[in-house]
Amino acid sequence: MERFRKFMGAELNLESVKDAGGLSAFGVTCTYLPDPLDDFDEIEFRTGFGGQNNIVITAAVEMGKIKRVMFSAADPDKPDVIRSLTGSQLEDFLTGRGDDLDGFFRFISR
Repeated sequence: MERFRKFMGAELNLESVKDAGGLSAFGVTCTYLPDPLDDFDEIEFRTGFGGQNNIVITAAVEMGKIKRVMFSAADPDKPDVIRSLTGSQLEDFLTGRGDDLDGFFRFISR
């Protein structure tokens, strides 16, 4: 997670968040984007790993800046139910998709 610390406090680029084609280059889709964003809000993205498209990336945004990022997994039978990744799941995910995620965060921030 240390590799993503540089994105904390970075300004969110809403045009990039809305760019489905640009996000897909990183294997990510935006599944929840409040319009307009409140002073404090969350944006949800989904991506795949290990043959499933159930990884949820939640970016907490305060005053237009990324403040916190959470990685979790959606239940395959109930996609609205998400659970935190275990330490080993998170490590495997970041090892396998870390470069894509680094590019994704660069893409959605300024």
